[in-house]
Amino acid sequence: MALHFERSEFDARRDRLIIEMTEKKLDAVLLFAQESMYWLTGYDTFGFCFFQCLVVKADGSMVLLTRSADLRQARQTSIIDNIVLWTDRDGANPAIDLRNLLNELDLLGARIGVEYDTHGLTAYNGRRLDEQLQTFGQIADASGIVGRLRLFKSPAEIAKVEKAASLSDDALDAALPLIKQGGDEALILAAMQGAVFAGGGDYPANEFIIGSGVDALLCRYKAGRRKLTKNDQLTLEWAGVFHHYHAPMMRTALTGRVSKRHQELFDAARAALLAVEKAMTPGNTFGDVFDTHARTLEAHNLTKHRLNACGYSVGARFTPSWMDMPMFYQGNPEPIAPNMTLFAHMIIMDSETETAMTLGRTYLTTESQPRPLSRHDLDLIVQ
Repeated sequence: MALHFERSEFDARRDRLIIEMTEKKLDAVLLFAQESMYWLTGYDTFGFCFFQCLVVKADGSMVLLTRSADLRQARQTSIIDNIVLWTDRDGANPAIDLRNLLNELDLLGARIGVEYDTHGLTAYNGRRLDEQLQTFGQIADASGIVGRLRLFKSPAEIAKVEKAASLSDDALDAALPLIKQGGDEALILAAMQGAVFAGGGDYPANEFIIGSGVDALLCRYKAGRRKLTKNDQLTLEWAGVFHHYHAPMMRTALTGRVSKRHQELFDAARAALLAVEKAMTPGNTFGDVFDTHARTLEAHNLTKHRLNACGYSVGARFTPSWMDMPMFYQGNPEPIAPNMTLFAHMIIMDSETETAMTLGRTYLTTESQPRPLSRHDLDLIVQ
């Protein structure tokens, strides 16, 4: 069995969920987020692109409804004992199978929470689910219950993120010799991803971001590679990943001469990141962290060149993105607390001069100041 945590860890997570269910008077929850299933049971798959559901009752018992392709996957990667299959066939409606399963579990008329806000439940399947459950019981939106439990990391989880962070550093080490005039983005990307794999890491939940020239102003992956030129700029956003736990980093590296504008943007990005670090402490909120970022960049006259968020929680995530909730954005009331793993990024994109600058790394929050998980400094990379 390919479990990455002790059974006692999963038992503790289950107990935390049961407490939440009791407080919300839920007789059962229907989990559709792959992250929730992985956190609660170890179940590891990309089969959530199809209909699947983990039913958790208030007594802690669990049943997985999935397809035949994931039967062995669930057996070998999770602590789930009870697995029920729905059959692929023309006109199949697995929401009916789920309703029948809930009936067998004696949940008719019960108060049932549904994890709606997830990529694991499409709008189409959500509508089919509602059609089956609208007269079955009392349905409540349980989105975010497990997500908030996952926000606070256990010592075992922190060890995973620390390992992921070391792989992030290894990836940057692998890239640095290749960042030069004539350097090929394809080779840089291969070296970075290869370093993570060579260190025992996993695929990330989304593609590494790489772009040079005018594409350095992008903060999403896109297809196509180019070679670096003299006095070029290269934006990289990547993550070391270990047992699905992520530790992202972000840098804009330069080749050749550092322009005045690049230096201005770097100075602002560094000042903003250091200010954000000081705000990333208990007593402040995620919104306070964003406000610190916004004020610092405003002081550098860069408000129109910044984004409307400057980071987010990270942990065990699945496709399509390693971004987790909550995020650093205006007005977010979620308090900063110890044992969170948070990625803060300063992204400044000056489209007027086609100048990019980014700076970001992952932190572990504590009772006081957060601890950066990278061994690399924050100096401007110039090759």
